[in-house]
Amino acid sequence: MTIAPAAAGTISDFLNDTGTKSEDYDLILTGDLGHVGSECLYDLLEHDGINIRSNHNDCGKMIFDRKKQDVHAGGSGCGCCASTLCSAILPKLVSGELKNILFIATGALMSPTSSAQGESIPAVAHLVNITGK
Repeated sequence: MTIAPAAAGTISDFLNDTGTKSEDYDLILTGDLGHVGSECLYDLLEHDGINIRSNHNDCGKMIFDRKKQDVHAGGSGCGCCASTLCSAILPKLVSGELKNILFIATGALMSPTSSAQGESIPAVAHLVNITGK
């Protein structure tokens, strides 16, 4: 399962709705797509003519060490997002190092009942545009 389509749709819709481009943002931060999901995200967005490779990072990629941990596609989106935003990103906004970011928290709407019935697991992506001084 990958949550990349939800993130790609949310990012694409936001850029279209606001008339902005990916280059208008210092950082586009997702979480948690990990390495696998990030590559899927790039492919999906590039199909729509959007390239975020130069200013994208992913909370799961920032928080986990692939060489020391067997994480493959990442971990908990809500845990990675909260930890990374509070510890690494907000201080950079306060200092002025970052001024305009898109923060896209991703997740899955897990239900033991629907999973047991063979139903798909819906993915969600919530985007917040955070600006500093």
